[in-house]
Amino acid sequence: MMENSAANLTRRKPKKSKKNWKKPLIITLSILIVLGGLGFIFQKELVRLAFNMFASGTVKEALDKSYKAVGNEEAPVVEHTDPFSILLLGIDQRDNEPSRSDTIIYSVVRPEDNKVLLLSIPRDSYTEIVGRDVKSKINSAYAHGEAKMAIDTVEKLLENKVDFYAAINFHGLKDIVDAVGGVELPIKKNIENKLKIHEKLFVEANKPIYNGEEALAYVRYREDSDFNRTMRHRIFLSAFMNRALEVKNLTKIPDVIKIAGSNFTTNMKSDFIVDFAEALYMKDSIPTISNYMLKGDGKMRSGTWYYDLSEDDLTYVRGMIASWLDPNTTQLIEPDTKDEADTAAETN
Repeated sequence: MMENSAANLTRRKPKKSKKNWKKPLIITLSILIVLGGLGFIFQKELVRLAFNMFASGTVKEALDKSYKAVGNEEAPVVEHTDPFSILLLGIDQRDNEPSRSDTIIYSVVRPEDNKVLLLSIPRDSYTEIVGRDVKSKINSAYAHGEAKMAIDTVEKLLENKVDFYAAINFHGLKDIVDAVGGVELPIKKNIENKLKIHEKLFVEANKPIYNGEEALAYVRYREDSDFNRTMRHRIFLSAFMNRALEVKNLTKIPDVIKIAGSNFTTNMKSDFIVDFAEALYMKDSIPTISNYMLKGDGKMRSGTWYYDLSEDDLTYVRGMIASWLDPNTTQLIEPDTKDEADTAAETN
């Protein structure tokens, strides 16, 4: 009898102990659930606080140094909630070469709709270069008259205004990409320059993340069509934007701006950029990006290859831009990207 009692007593002890540790565990889980719920409810407020702590101050100082007016013109006054246009210029200056704009993207931002239109203009497009009274490749405008001539030429071509410009030298791209931990790129086949006249580069396919050097090679690759090269530029821009807008990269924004440094110029005032960036971070999702490239056909003139733009396509694009810039537009003209999707499927 005593042995059975002792055995029963021994068996009951763990039950009592188990009951004791259950209480603090339940309390702890309850606290975590409550804190998690509060974190979700106040997520935007926390993001705003983090942005103001880590980004706005130092970013504003760095952007002030990158400001460069267009001639004697001050930047237009635009509310960061209104649609506005930006001419994005990628300057790929190499040794003993003029500073031509290898990437020319006319973009429209609609902050209220959280939408962005990226319209690529092929660098070899044959058009009037405003200020020189000649017709030539559009990328020569920046080489002869920097941002002002590039803006005037694009406005003449598209018959729509350019509110702002942002020019970045590709020399700064490598470190900027590394600062945000690399980018995701949809590379399905190895990319490699094989011609002797081009710099050697190689990018391995199907990697989850690509570093700055690989991203630079991705946008610089020349040994296919200008159509595909321009499409890669837009793909990279979208990938970098998605990466930079991740909340975990908030603290890296000052480093990104500092790295850009002398490689970046714009006529956007720092207050405008900071307010706009904060508004982006406060959205429930990243911006929806729509892409399009001006269409045309290649043609040789005096031994030089040019890209003749389609007049029908120009008319279509001009109307599309106008609808995006109109704050009262309820039904945007969305770009038809079927041809681009088919080309991407064939080349990736």
